[in-house]
Amino acid sequence: MEIKIPEVGESVFEALVAKWHKQDGEQVSRDEPVCEIETDKITMEINAGEAGILRIKVPEGTTVKIGSVIGVIEEGAPEAAKAPHAEGKQPLREPHVSPTARKLAREKRGEAGTGKGEKRNEVGKASEIPFMVRTEEQVPYGPAQASVKDARVTRKPMSPIRKRIAERLLAARRETAMLTTFSESDMSRVMELRRKYGEEFLKKHGVRLGFMPFFVKACCEALREFPAVNARIDGDDIVYQAFYDIGIAVSGEKGLVVPVLRDADRLHFAEIERAIADFAEKIRTNRLAIADLEGGTFTITNGGVFGSLMSTPILNPPQSGVLGMHAIQERPVAQDGKVVVRPMMYLALSYDHRIIDGREAVLFLKKVKEYMEEPEEMLLEG
Repeated sequence: MEIKIPEVGESVFEALVAKWHKQDGEQVSRDEPVCEIETDKITMEINAGEAGILRIKVPEGTTVKIGSVIGVIEEGAPEAAKAPHAEGKQPLREPHVSPTARKLAREKRGEAGTGKGEKRNEVGKASEIPFMVRTEEQVPYGPAQASVKDARVTRKPMSPIRKRIAERLLAARRETAMLTTFSESDMSRVMELRRKYGEEFLKKHGVRLGFMPFFVKACCEALREFPAVNARIDGDDIVYQAFYDIGIAVSGEKGLVVPVLRDADRLHFAEIERAIADFAEKIRTNRLAIADLEGGTFTITNGGVFGSLMSTPILNPPQSGVLGMHAIQERPVAQDGKVVVRPMMYLALSYDHRIIDGREAVLFLKKVKEYMEEPEEMLLEG
């Protein structure tokens, strides 16, 4: 049975053989993961279609076309491993010892230095030398031996996903007129709702109530009021989208990916939490599909999970807006003429100024702030 690179999307033409989970000649079981591949959009695993012996045709680190055969599974049992004694023992290679090192070793033991015609005492074993001996594999000392490879530097090729991320970041800077506006939100009411209903929510729905459903709902409501933020540019046209497919930026081992919540305005809080948890599990197990990433009208990214207090999120073209959440921090704020301490979060909206005016951007972010500070009527579902 041939192991081929599968088709994963219309715009994907090649893939990187990232990792073989089995060695050449090993036994594999039916449906067992045997290989991990990467495209410029996703990482996925290929499972064995039947049991047998794996024969690897394409090594790790090789980029091949979609449909290429990278291995086969043969019938039969694996070959018996060779006995260790059959290969024979290789003599140990003694380290290189310089003449200066030999002289110092002799002096350390109280031996006289050898002169012309005098028999030289042998010093060849590392254990006989009471100080460090430089071998050819070590980092050289001084500029005179700079030709030896510096072991402090590691060079690795960029993965397809990392290349794609780099390309999209550059495209966002080059092809959009991106600006960012900032605000901050008092998270007291949302935190109180989570404390009050969190345990009941977990028992009823089987998932924890986090902050993301509140922000998803707040953004959907704000997008209704400011449709330009949910629109995109197509040539000379502005395409207004009367649906709300919200991208949720999720950090994976290979880089940031943005799976999409379809019709997020119609989802209940529990459905949003379950969908995000499912995306995270798919990313962890390399089961995220191209369909999970396609489309999206607006994106939310949460740098606060890593402790970021403020940042400038970058657009995800062709989308025209992205909201950045950040860490919650208790800060003194003025309220009713008094200084009080409140759990505050900085919010950042990056937007394409070609389609969204500054006024719209500021009012959109102000509306999100209002919904987060008074979430009961607009956001809380039973």
